[in-house]
Amino acid sequence: MFTGIVTDIGEVLELEQRGDLRARIGTSYDVDGIELGASIACDGCCLTVIATGSEPQNWFDVEISAESVAKTNIGGRGNDNSGGWQVGKNINLERALKVGDELGGHIVSGHVDGVAEIVAMVDEGDSTRFTFRAPESLAKYIAPKGSVALNGTSLTVNEVDGAEFGVNIIPHTKQVTNWGQAKAGDRINLEIDTLARYVARLQEWNA
Repeated sequence: MFTGIVTDIGEVLELEQRGDLRARIGTSYDVDGIELGASIACDGCCLTVIATGSEPQNWFDVEISAESVAKTNIGGRGNDNSGGWQVGKNINLERALKVGDELGGHIVSGHVDGVAEIVAMVDEGDSTRFTFRAPESLAKYIAPKGSVALNGTSLTVNEVDGAEFGVNIIPHTKQVTNWGQAKAGDRINLEIDTLARYVARLQEWNA
């Protein structure tokens, strides 16, 4: 489990297609403290560490299944994987929640529900108002003042209009995550609030 509070900005150093996709991610984490088998949220995707190292910089390796590639922004569009992970891409990182850790965001599983798209960005003072378009099948789970995880970042929804919803991102968040590099058209990993999912399921059951 995670909180949606990003603690490092990693960099994709290598990508290798074997049976699954293997990625090497550079990090400022102390890799001596990362056990093999540990879970790290990478742009909101819960991935398992299979190797670590410190030369020429700290890094860890993860294996990514075809299902994860297809259902997240790790996989892009077309033969050139446009919009997907590429070497040099910065990604938000968060280590798994430990008992006793502060829950500063909301409960995030790291199981991405779908891919949203940035359709507009407007500066409002020092902050930026982002408008996203969610997949139609997920839009019903997104509510004003509710929580969503976008690229692993816990954010509060401002308004909802059909499948589109708005989020305000403050300067601090842009500095400590990869949101400062975002642009319209980017594909964003979306995880809906677990509570919203169960409330919707109960409504369906009682209908």
